[in-house]
Order: sequence, then C-alpha cells, then structure tokens
Amino acid sequence: MSTLNDNKKKKIAIRGLGAAMVGFAGWVILLLVFGLIDPNILKITNILNLLRSMSKYLLVGVGQSVILITGNIDLSIGSVVAMSAMVSSTLMSNGTPVIVALLVALAACLAFGVVNGVLVGKFKLPPFIATLGTMFCARGVAYMANGNRNTNAISTGLGKEVGDKFQDFFYYGKTLGVYNAFWIAFIIFAVVFFIMAKTRTGRHIYAIGSNVEAAKLSGVNVFTTTTKAYLISAFCSFVVGLILAGQAGMGNMEAGNSYEMYGVAAGVIGGVSPLGGTGLLLGTLAGAGVWQTLENGLGIIGAPVGIQRIVIGLIVTGAVLIDVVFRQGAGAKKKAKK
Repeated sequence: MSTLNDNKKKKIAIRGLGAAMVGFAGWVILLLVFGLIDPNILKITNILNLLRSMSKYLLVGVGQSVILITGNIDLSIGSVVAMSAMVSSTLMSNGTPVIVALLVALAACLAFGVVNGVLVGKFKLPPFIATLGTMFCARGVAYMANGNRNTNAISTGLGKEVGDKFQDFFYYGKTLGVYNAFWIAFIIFAVVFFIMAKTRTGRHIYAIGSNVEAAKLSGVNVFTTTTKAYLISAFCSFVVGLILAGQAGMGNMEAGNSYEMYGVAAGVIGGVSPLGGTGLLLGTLAGAGVWQTLENGLGIIGAPVGIQRIVIGLIVTGAVLIDVVFRQGAGAKKKAKK
C-alpha cells in the first residue's frame, strides 16, 4: 500500500536529486581545486586511496541517512562499529573460524539495532536519548570483549595466510583495480538505495519521516518500519567494523569514534534532511565523497587538524541551515495558498 501520493513522491525525488547533483558538483570542484594546489591529489593512486577511505564514511552515511529520513538519529553507530571490530577480532585472534566470528559480531550488532527500534519505535523514547544510552552500552561491550584491551593480531589465532586473506578481502585487496573496501561499501549502498527507492519499506520510511501521524492513518506500522531502519544502520556499522579490523589487522576499542557524526555529515551534505522525510541516498554518496576529499585534500596541503574540522563543520551547518530555510519557505507558501 502506497503511503505517498504521486505528486508528493515526485517532489521528494526532484528535490533529493537536485541536492545530490549539487553534492556531486561540489565533490568535483573540490577535487579540481585541491588538484590545482597539489597535482598529486589527482593521481590515480591517491584517487583509489580516497575511494577506499571514503568507504567507511559512505557506509555510516547510508545507515545514518536512512535513520534521518525517518526523522530520527542514531548516536550508537560509532560504538557499534567498535563492537563489531572488537568482537570479531577477539574471536578470530583466539582461533575462531572467520565465518563464526563474523556471525557472532553480526548478531551482536543487529541486537542493538532491534533495541534502538524498540526504544524509539515502540516506547517512543526520544531517539537522541535512546541511542545515547545504547551508544554507551555498545562501547562498553567493545571494551569488555577482550578484557579492556585491544586485541592481538587476527593472524595470531587464524595464521598468517588466513589473516592476510581477511585483511585483503575487507581492505587491502583489489578487484578490477579498485580496493575491495570501496566495492563492499558501494554494493551495500546500491542495495539500500534500491530498498529506499523501489520497495514498500522505503516508502514507509519516507512516510513516517514526512508525517508520522498521517503514515499511521495510511496503515504504516511505525514500530516495524523504525526497527527496520535501525537494523540497516546496525548492519552498515557492522561492516565498517570489519573494514577497520581489516585495515589494522586487529580490533581497537576506540574504533569508530565520532563516526555517528561523520554519518550525519555525509547525509546532510548530500541533501538528506535531518528533519526527516526527504533526501536521496545518491546524495549520501556525494556527501561521503565531499567529506573524504576535504579531509584528504586539507591533510595533503598541510592544513592543521583544527582548520579541517572548522571547514567541515561550517559546511555541515550550512547544509542544515539551507534545508531549514527551504522548509520554512515551503511552509510559508502553503499557508499563503490557504
């Protein structure tokens, strides 16, 4: 059952596509500007490294964007990333087969997705408070996984050959000349993009973000839909944890710090509204690219970390401000027509 009329869906699509195109244009402009400052930035080696690095931001951006579209937020993303890395790495470093370790870590991450969905969708806790609580809990599990210390090398338990294969699959290896980390992130992005654009679940996610009461009257199960959104976020965090474990060859208790905010940044830079109901994941792809290019380019030209954070913070704030102004303008027009 469709919960949005055709005109409304068309407006959302047009607005989201426009914001995404602006994001992609900004990405290209940033690459060209930094390329003029330092031609090494445009070298294929750096571009490939940039794509590999942005895979983490793309995945947390996808997870956070889906939550933002529902009108909620997920502050537990970074901690779930750490939990994924620590649980899987602890098991593997102690000799547990890779598949078993990954399934245990996946179950733990999805459990947090369900808890978030129950707290926000069923008990109506403010998402900021609910996911703040699960953020601390997930980070606590990450610390406890290996007795409050980082893990040994994954190869310690699996052997060098299997350990190297794990790292190659999730981070260092290439397929068709592009790092696997990016392919993994892009495939997940494509699947979630399809879910959001072509399935009833996607329509329901947009519906509850646009007007939760109207969605209920249209037959949308808000609890189920909210839980599905948080499960998508938890799954994306799980994969990012594996990418970080593959990169380091071990688990780090501090992995994923601030990644929940990186996810917000990737989404809003690409036009996903933090107020819910609008935005395309295509824009999140552009937003992740803008974020990583800024970080990469400012680092290469020697800008202090403080300057990097200020620039990115201003861009995120500006993107949200534009969204708020646009919505206020649209609301004023509706009132004028009435």
